[in-house]
Amino acid sequence: MKKILLVDDSATMLLSLRQTLEMSGFNVSTATDGENGLSVLAAGSKPDLIITDINMPKLDGLGFIQAVRKQPAYRFTPLLVLTTESQQARRDEAKRLGATGWLVKPVAAADLVRVVKQVVPGA
Repeated sequence: MKKILLVDDSATMLLSLRQTLEMSGFNVSTATDGENGLSVLAAGSKPDLIITDINMPKLDGLGFIQAVRKQPAYRFTPLLVLTTESQQARRDEAKRLGATGWLVKPVAAADLVRVVKQVVPGA
């Protein structure tokens, strides 16, 4: 079973995304911000995919992406941004830091699962 780490400061969003992905056969763990996400990874979680929001307290999504990509174990892990942000400059910055793709909230469950299956080998 493929593992996904969701990083978002919205409890409602985490619950909704988790349900959607678990119903599609994924093992899902969650984090409430970038710092918490790094702690989850440091604790030994080896997700096949990371999905992060951009606007979060403590450590935002861009800082989180940058910190994740500095770790050799996660240099090639697919990393999707799922956010309300749609500015091209933010997208370009996320891509430069190592994001694999960008989705704008709200995203339909079927669309989310389709994109996840595209970026996670063997999903």
